[in-house]
Amino acid sequence: MKPLLALHKAGLLKAAAHITGGGLPGNLPRVLPAGLEAVVDAATWPVPPVFAWLAAAGNIAADEMLRVFNCGIGMVAVVPAAAAEDAAARLRQAGETVFRIGELAAGQGPAGLRVENLPEGWPR
Repeated sequence: MKPLLALHKAGLLKAAAHITGGGLPGNLPRVLPAGLEAVVDAATWPVPPVFAWLAAAGNIAADEMLRVFNCGIGMVAVVPAAAAEDAAARLRQAGETVFRIGELAAGQGPAGLRVENLPEGWPR
């Protein structure tokens, strides 16, 4: 939590989403205003092996895995695109593991989420 507070104090943090029950679809759009869509690239972070095991053992589809589990993303920090590298460097310096998983795009209506590069059978 202290690293996020440091981003906030530096004026870099625009929003943060703790990815708990509800996964990315249930948590990330809640911190975004209407008219924005988070576009997340599923190929940008390594999925811990336990999630592949869960998906295979339970025959769980990718969209359900993302809806129920965090799939390796515990927190999403929303920062301006121009400050993304600075924010990532600050978080890494504080000992955090950082992946740039996507960007924001104009959307229609309520805030949303679009996941790209989700191959068949992900995360298996």
